[in-house]
Formats: sequence, C-alpha cells, structure tokens
Amino acid sequence: MSAARHRPALETWKGDFGNAYTGRNAADEASIERRVRMWRRVLRPLEAAPPASCLEVGANVGINLRALKTLHALDMYALEPNAKARDILVRDRVVPRNRVLDGTADRIDLADESVDLVFTSGVLIHVPPGQLAAACGEMHRVARRYLLMIEYFASEPEEKTYRGEEGLLFKCDFGAFCLDLFPDLSPVDYGFFWKPATGLDNLTWWLFAKP
Repeated sequence: MSAARHRPALETWKGDFGNAYTGRNAADEASIERRVRMWRRVLRPLEAAPPASCLEVGANVGINLRALKTLHALDMYALEPNAKARDILVRDRVVPRNRVLDGTADRIDLADESVDLVFTSGVLIHVPPGQLAAACGEMHRVARRYLLMIEYFASEPEEKTYRGEEGLLFKCDFGAFCLDLFPDLSPVDYGFFWKPATGLDNLTWWLFAKP
C-alpha cells in the first residue's frame, strides 16, 4: 500500500512530494502562452463585466496568474499550502507577499464575498471526496461574482493512481457537484480543452455566476 494512505493528503503536498510537483511545473514561456490561450476562451463570456480581482486556490508557482496578468489588470490573491511554491510566487512578484496565503481550499483566510472571481485549475481533483464539499463551500463563500473550476472530468466519481500514489487524485463531475451544493449559482459557460490541440491536459471547465 502506498505511503500516501498512511498520511494526510495535505502533509503530502506540503512535503517532498509537493516540492517535486512544484519543480515539475516551471513557469516557462510556452506554459504561460498555453494558459493565455485558455484564459482568453474562459473569460470570453465576461468581456462586458470582467472581474476586478481573483483568487487562485492552489496556485502553485502561478502559471495561471502569470497568464492572466498579460490579459487583465486584476487584484490577485493566491492560496497555496506548499512553502516552496509560495516563495516562488513572492520571489517572481506574481502576487504581493501579503496576498499569498498559506492555506487549503477548505480554509481560506479571506472575508465573505471579498474577491470577484475564485478559481481552481487541477486542484479539486486532489481534494479527498470527504473534504470536497467544505472546499467548494469556502470558495463559494469568498467569491463575490464568479466561481470557476478547471479540472479533470468523470461522469461518476472515481479515484486514479497518481504518480504511483493512492489517495491523491479523484475525478467527478465537479460542475454538477457545485450546482447540487449551491442552487444560487447560474451556469455562465463550460467547455473542454483537448490535449492534442491545446498542449494542456484534457480539462473540463465550468464557470458560474453568483446572484
């Protein structure tokens, strides 16, 4: 049985396993450009009323935030449990130090409805199913206008082995999960990024508006 089964997932991401993940996700020019193209599509429905601020939950080294900076002037916040990744965010001036938060999706140290857009990208898949409702609840609480999830999709919940570890990757219909939790959300748009065409992973995204 994998060692990940014997320690909390959060400890895994804070430690050497999370450091290795950070090392693999260098914010090079090609990676940022792929994300720029992704964000142009995702934000298209919001052109008439774009967000003025955003929080990335699980920002790692900030590839998404770096891409967003090239498209919009946003007040940016980053939530990240891994200290090495937080240091890079500050060192590279992606986000001001006082807006780089040490935390997890189920505990966000921000006030209710304090950020226009709250989003994840490849993060909810790493939240254990028993903690997913709490994580989405915190994101919903902090979001003022929009909630966005960019994740792997499965029509039925399933767990996958991740880099030889168990208990670290879970897929489901995250959009439907959030709609069931929060009937006040209105779907704005959704879509799919196909890896052979985009260079990203095969990612499904859901964009919701709050009333």
